[in-house]
Amino acid sequence: MSLAVGLLWFAASAILAQQAKPSAAGRYTDLVAALQNDDDINTWYGIANALRRDFDMICGDTFCEGDYSNIAALRFACAADAATGEIGQCAWSFAASDERIDARRGRVHAAIPVWRCVSPLAPHTTVRELLSALAAAHPLHAPLPRTGATLYDGLSDCL
Repeated sequence: MSLAVGLLWFAASAILAQQAKPSAAGRYTDLVAALQNDDDINTWYGIANALRRDFDMICGDTFCEGDYSNIAALRFACAADAATGEIGQCAWSFAASDERIDARRGRVHAAIPVWRCVSPLAPHTTVRELLSALAAAHPLHAPLPRTGATLYDGLSDCL
């Protein structure tokens, strides 16, 4: 992943976290906005970076074979209840492209699919449990609380 994509992801995450406030109509917010201290915030961003690194390391031998050899991990996001610390859902977004050259017209045509891969979390998983589970050297393969499943397992069903 390029430095520009990483910086764009970081800036977008920071903006979304600042804007995400629970409203009277809903109790869920972006997990980043629900974090209470700098250590948890730093842990979360470390996890996000490690997940992209883990995905990049396995992509070529797994999901990135076939039509889309350039799948890019965009953002791993979770909805958290700010009052209870329970997570409603986590999803990881991906995008890719497959370009075809029109030899007669000199045009480039692109198929640009996107994926939203929902993570296999157990009901009532808390932010604290998720942070503890994913604060591993390779969070893509870390067992999720009370499931034994991994984020990789969720991608296998999605990509």
